[in-house]
Amino acid sequence: MATEDTVGWSLISSGIVTLLLAVLPGDSVWWGVGLLILGVAIFARRL
Repeated sequence: MATEDTVGWSLISSGIVTLLLAVLPGDSVWWGVGLLILGVAIFARRL
C-alpha cells in the first residue's frame, strides 16, 4: 500500500512539475533545481 501511494504521488508531482516548467518564465534548469531542493526539504522534514 505504501509503495502504491509513493508511486502515485511521484507521478502526480512529476506531472505538476512538468506543467510548471512549461509555464514559468526563465531557465527551466534553475526551476528544476529549486523544486528539487524544495522536495528534498519537505521529505526530510517528514522523517
